[in-house]
Amino acid sequence: MTEIIRDNPEKNEFLVNRSVFTDREMLARERAEIFNKCWLFIGHETEVPGKGDFKRKKVGGRNLVLVHSQDDEIRALYNTCPHRGALVCRENEGNSRVFRCFYHAWSFTNDGKLAGMPGSDGFPDDFNDEGTKDMKAVNRVESYRGFIFVNFDDNAVSLEEYLAGAKEYIDLIADQSEYGLEALGGVQEYSVRTNWKLLAENSVDLYHGMPTHKTYFDIKQDQDPDLKKVKLEGEGKDLGNGHAVMEYVAPWGRPIAQWTPIWSEDLKQDMEDMKAELTERFGEERANRIANWNRNIVIFPNLIINDIMAITARTFYPTSPGYIEVSGYSLAPKAENEEHRLARNNNFLEFLGPGGFATPDDNEALELAQEAYTNNLEVQWNDVSKGMVRGEGNAKATDELQMRAFWRQYDKVIQESFNKEVAYK
Repeated sequence: MTEIIRDNPEKNEFLVNRSVFTDREMLARERAEIFNKCWLFIGHETEVPGKGDFKRKKVGGRNLVLVHSQDDEIRALYNTCPHRGALVCRENEGNSRVFRCFYHAWSFTNDGKLAGMPGSDGFPDDFNDEGTKDMKAVNRVESYRGFIFVNFDDNAVSLEEYLAGAKEYIDLIADQSEYGLEALGGVQEYSVRTNWKLLAENSVDLYHGMPTHKTYFDIKQDQDPDLKKVKLEGEGKDLGNGHAVMEYVAPWGRPIAQWTPIWSEDLKQDMEDMKAELTERFGEERANRIANWNRNIVIFPNLIINDIMAITARTFYPTSPGYIEVSGYSLAPKAENEEHRLARNNNFLEFLGPGGFATPDDNEALELAQEAYTNNLEVQWNDVSKGMVRGEGNAKATDELQMRAFWRQYDKVIQESFNKEVAYK
């Protein structure tokens, strides 16, 4: 059994074994015990709003089609032909009543049912009486506040039970508009030469913000000198089941209802109206929290929801111990006016977009860490202890409680797999 973490509250010490970032057998365990059994985010309901709408997705190493079928159900179909295995749906997105396989022209309705095949006289009449030649669907598809998840384990707990304390923070995001959220057009896809768990850590690590993203903050302080006086203050929380959040007062503009001088006066009035509407719906305390606080959420194992300069959802999946594929897109409250949406999109692109200040910085830091893990035999442990001296119930947003929550769940799942004495290859 591998010693993954050393969790010693008496010494205020929490260490992570660096071998988990490079070991191929560990990756096989992760795929079998984590990605095959946890709830994984596949998309937002507004990506497939109407009957026939579909989007191709890669989730947990699988090729899937997220589709709004004609019977008004949202399904996740395995994107493989039951005949000889080719991808059935080759378009990234669209609207169709039928999916047709390029290889032998078998066709399927958008709920996965076999609709036709050339040369059917060569097959018996009862060829598909049991539905074995239909496109197979993922059995467990559930949603919370518009966020759709799949689970490849038929025996898994419900999504709501799994989300545990993370539901409160999804609510804070979804409540930004009485009309709900919508996914904006376009997907940001890229790869990083790093281990997937490092991106999970990084996404709830406020400690790195000022040193790593110094260029961004220097520019913001030049635009608004008052930002030079600001400290990033807030708290970190363990939300259960490996989920965690850092929530802190936003020093910069938030497109929901916190104006900044770099935006127009017209937008200022628009945001004041939004704040008044939030206050009317939720009261002053919750309205202030929705409008004026940033939150970065990790939902174990691989969903990051950032509600900061903009709202983004990111997922990532390992193709090897040191290589991940990342997909992300932006979300926004419905019914925003054009100027408001432009400010939101500019915020997103400036910090979180593919050419923004944050994403390239983070990728560089994570790749540097992965490259240095060639020294694992001599330097074996990462230190994730910051804030333990304060006690786990008093963590600041700049502490590392959020990461410890992730690692404790990770260790629990992996150690249970060792107890099964199963070999993974």
